[in-house]
Amino acid sequence: MKTLDVIALTLVIIGAVNWGLIGFFSFDLVAAIFGVMTGFSRVIYALIGLAGLYAITFYGKNNSNNQ
Repeated sequence: MKTLDVIALTLVIIGAVNWGLIGFFSFDLVAAIFGVMTGFSRVIYALIGLAGLYAITFYGKNNSNNQ
């Protein structure tokens, strides 16, 4: 895997764990660590969102490897 792919996948996993914690326990891990909607927490949320959008390209990469 390319470095960017690993970083994106790691951020997507962090986002998924955070959403799981919010859904099951009403606990926002990012807000607990970095503060509620501070500038830095907004950057973290934005990076996780961008990583999720980038991760969509994994579908195309997977199909091109199978042919």
